[in-house]
Amino acid sequence: MRNLLFLFAVILIGSKVNAQALADSTTKHSPLKTLSDAQYNALISGNDLDGMDLAATLNHYPSPEDVIKYKHELDLSPIQLDKITAINKEFHRKKLEMGLIIINNEKTLDSLFKFHVLNNGSLIFYTNRYGLYQGELRNTILQACLATRVLLSQQQINKLEALQKADRRNAN
Repeated sequence: MRNLLFLFAVILIGSKVNAQALADSTTKHSPLKTLSDAQYNALISGNDLDGMDLAATLNHYPSPEDVIKYKHELDLSPIQLDKITAINKEFHRKKLEMGLIIINNEKTLDSLFKFHVLNNGSLIFYTNRYGLYQGELRNTILQACLATRVLLSQQQINKLEALQKADRRNAN
């Protein structure tokens, strides 16, 4: 009887997962077939799906976006707020720019394969460019965290991390 219940539970869970995957694949379409909808939208909107900021944020170098989010709680001075806002504005601009460049490079790779007009040289060129663009995007993210860290006191960083930890707890 227990084996039968276990089998039923596995089938039920499996069918829900399969139905969800099917719904996701049929309702969301990226304009570019080589990128998922989530990847495409993240690149277009400047969101980081890959945790490119973790080397910084896990070592107490906060994102300017996070600092701006908690600007009142951190009691930022007007000078701090002006400088971090400028960092964040450039940070966002550069993320959007790099996202579009990565999408265009991906379109080029897709077209090369689709129309059978590639060779080893063009493949090496465009795949290396992809790596370069990903590296530039990561550099942008980490540079923004570095520039933000310099403007904050240790007490502000500690408070920011406590606020973020509380938000994560409340979200769960």
